[in-house]
Amino acid sequence: MMWVIGHPKYQESKRIAIFLSMPDEVQTEEIIKDIFKQGKECFIPRYKPQSNHMDMLKLSSAEDISSLALTSWNILQPGDDDSTREEALAGGGLDLIFMPGLGFDKKGNRLGRGKGYYDTYLERCMKHPSGKPYTIALAFREQICESVPVTENDVPIDEILYEDC
Repeated sequence: MMWVIGHPKYQESKRIAIFLSMPDEVQTEEIIKDIFKQGKECFIPRYKPQSNHMDMLKLSSAEDISSLALTSWNILQPGDDDSTREEALAGGGLDLIFMPGLGFDKKGNRLGRGKGYYDTYLERCMKHPSGKPYTIALAFREQICESVPVTENDVPIDEILYEDC
């Protein structure tokens, strides 16, 4: 994970959003632990089913993950009744978002799971006073393609990181 935590954008960011990885994604647990170790603020997604709405809610510690509910998609996330957590855009916004995806191309295009959660969230970020956070996709080398299909609603990512880049 040194290839992530040694990254200059990660080092300078204070408020970071990161996904809780599924088995077929780059594992993020060590990055989350490092976020807390370095005294940064950590936000994770809460997806609203039957919509493309997602919020980024604050974790209080790496151990806080064990208190989260498992969704029908097998993703851990804060429950709908969890109103005590800060939503990133209700506060100081975000400096950096680590993004998942199924495929990426070298032009910064990302193939997600088709619901548009991250694209919609980034649109909301652009309206926030702190502006659009820097976006880094975490990928396996096998996920880098010549090109991925995009629509006008897809927001390109700033950088793709994979282990041997």
